[in-house]
Amino acid sequence: MKTVTVYSTPTCVYCKAAKDFFTEKSVPFVEYNVASDLERRKEMIDKTGQMGVPVILIGDDAVVGFDKDKIVELLGIK
Repeated sequence: MKTVTVYSTPTCVYCKAAKDFFTEKSVPFVEYNVASDLERRKEMIDKTGQMGVPVILIGDDAVVGFDKDKIVELLGIK
């Protein structure tokens, strides 16, 4: 399975929805809180040009927001 990284903030509803989805589907992921981790925030912006969250990296692909259809497609799950 591809590596999944979630850049999020504690108050983001869509971030929580994405993390809940990954947990429900037993998809392991690494989470970075970009509200408090300035280094990871810079990394997220450098990689994607995005400042909004969630930013989800699946392998080499970036998904901005909780785009469930795109996530399912990239992971090859149902």
